[in-house]
Amino acid sequence: MTYVIAQPCVDVLDKACIEECPVDCIYEGNRMLYIHPDECVDCGACEPVCPVEAIFYEDDTPDQWKDFYKANVEFFDELGSPGGASKVGKITRDHPIVAALPPQAEEH
Repeated sequence: MTYVIAQPCVDVLDKACIEECPVDCIYEGNRMLYIHPDECVDCGACEPVCPVEAIFYEDDTPDQWKDFYKANVEFFDELGSPGGASKVGKITRDHPIVAALPPQAEEH
């Protein structure tokens, strides 16, 4: 099990969750943040600080955003497990589910 970032994060990219994450497992894509499922230690520190309530425990993800589990997992197919987002920096792509969405909000 892991935490999942869902659609409310798209085009917001607040990054408060990145600051709270003790294991540096939240990576930045073009339009959304992604939690690495193998690096997340399920501490939950990210969930309460998300201003748009986009972070859910995998089993608690609302039905309309269940595909975002797949997006968070598959986003790392090419990247693998680099052992921390700060080592990688912003990744200039998104999962196809996210890339296909119309603009959601203005970036902060």
